[in-house]
Amino acid sequence: MPDFLNPAAVPAATAHAALIALRLAIAGVLGFVVSWIYRNSRKSTEIVASFPTTLVLLCILIAMVTQVIGDNTARAFSLVGVLSIVRFRTVVRDTQDTAYVIFSVAIGMAIGANFIGAAVVGIIVVGAAAFLMTKRGATRSTDEPPFVLNLRVAIGLDLAKVLAALDPYVTGCDLVSMGTAKQGACLDATYETRLKEGRTVDDIIKTLNKVEGVQNVTFERQRFEE
Repeated sequence: MPDFLNPAAVPAATAHAALIALRLAIAGVLGFVVSWIYRNSRKSTEIVASFPTTLVLLCILIAMVTQVIGDNTARAFSLVGVLSIVRFRTVVRDTQDTAYVIFSVAIGMAIGANFIGAAVVGIIVVGAAAFLMTKRGATRSTDEPPFVLNLRVAIGLDLAKVLAALDPYVTGCDLVSMGTAKQGACLDATYETRLKEGRTVDDIIKTLNKVEGVQNVTFERQRFEE
């Protein structure tokens, strides 16, 4: 007779189901804590709208998977094989976001394995470290938010000369992309850069318009969401 039809096994099954539900509920609560830490230790312009919700769901799902696996090695390998077919298309834009994904996974695994104390202590320690580093970063950072600089120049123009004219206005120019335009007559170059304190976009555009061979200048605020 199957266990669920055996009256003597019903109380034990009910207690087991209640324990699983309790662990998943705790994982959900701690997942919200992880999400709250993420929201409050990151700049609002750096947050992808769906990411905090993903952290909560990930914590619950990992707790559930951990309970399904238990001590069964064969089941663990089977789940790895099943999960390997999943392809995630979203690119994590920041290494700190990757750290929060690992944070959520670790909390979910701890709850699923019934190490609730380790999960709580981990949240306290990691949360304190996140807020401490946020405050230190806020006091040290004086640069403006990142911008994308798009340049269209004549094909024979030395880009190093153009970038040298920007030295008084920006901090670093990291090449993002480069290509030709107008059937090879022009060169399009895209850079990521930051304005120096006290400088404006108008300063850069006016300076570049004075450089012979520069045909078009576009300065855009960097976007964190597509």
